[in-house]
Amino acid sequence: MARFSRLQVLNTIVDTGLVPVFYNADVEVAKQVAKACAAGGAKVLEFTNRGDFAPEVFKELSHYCSKEAPGVILGVGSVIDEPTAAIYIAYGANFVVGPVLNEAVARLCNRRKVAYSPGCGSASEISYAEELGVEIVKIFPGGSVGGPDFVKSILGPCPWTRIMPTGGVDATEESIRAWFQAGVACVGMGTNLIRKDSVAAGNWDGVAEKVRQVLSWIREVRGAATFLGVEHVGLYPTPAASGQAIGEWYKQRFGFELKEGSSSFFLSGKGAGRIEVMKDAITDRCHVAIRVSDFEKAVAALKAQGVELEEPKIKADVKAVFLRERDPAGNLVHLLWTT
Repeated sequence: MARFSRLQVLNTIVDTGLVPVFYNADVEVAKQVAKACAAGGAKVLEFTNRGDFAPEVFKELSHYCSKEAPGVILGVGSVIDEPTAAIYIAYGANFVVGPVLNEAVARLCNRRKVAYSPGCGSASEISYAEELGVEIVKIFPGGSVGGPDFVKSILGPCPWTRIMPTGGVDATEESIRAWFQAGVACVGMGTNLIRKDSVAAGNWDGVAEKVRQVLSWIREVRGAATFLGVEHVGLYPTPAASGQAIGEWYKQRFGFELKEGSSSFFLSGKGAGRIEVMKDAITDRCHVAIRVSDFEKAVAALKAQGVELEEPKIKADVKAVFLRERDPAGNLVHLLWTT
């Protein structure tokens, strides 16, 4: 059963603009690819249905993502018939992609509220797919059906259509800019993004960096902001109140959920933003965490202003760095990127 709703899947695909596509018969390699893509900022991953026992590999990968990479939305590609789609949905596929349009697959996915993106190569196919409930139409092979010019031609009379080209999308700034300026909602990328030589060499940092770079180009062509807003505010204990006591107060007064970590407590409600309460009283001020869309770009932007930074803390799913300077009130500030 899908862990994410159809609306969550579609919105995430459009918001990020990138669907990495890959296949490997070795489930341990597949896990590393998923981990690397997540580290690069990808939130959606398409596993290609290819070869014997591919569903079994997908099943194990699905279990892995649900536990070790819970933010990754895993789907399946190269599905051309209803029985195959049903197997993958049973194994946790959150979306289904195919090289061709199949009405039976569309009906099955609609029945299970699973997003379906079939491959189309003409205005008539795209229109029929939308009639069947498809929200994001895959054009495949993207380069062969006409490239960015084909997208422009479709969106002229049908501006409501959301298009995802796969095939013909290169991991270059020029290619990304051309497709998004033409009006695509997102792009699917296979070996141009997840290079075979990087996978063979186990160069997972290289895979993550390539994903990060492509996402950065997508945000740039879309005009997206680097500094997104306040992710959380950090409070510190005092001689009068421990971190536990502060956290319990916010929990009791506002019904926030309280979670304890190794060095702090986090409080969150149903809306955006969190409060972090530190366990150690290292300052009498608070700290502000600024959420960023691109950690490396945000760091470079601050350094260009002459701002000095502490040593960053880098993990697969989180990157953070404190500014050496404080705000005018003496509060600490740090950047935060999470998957």
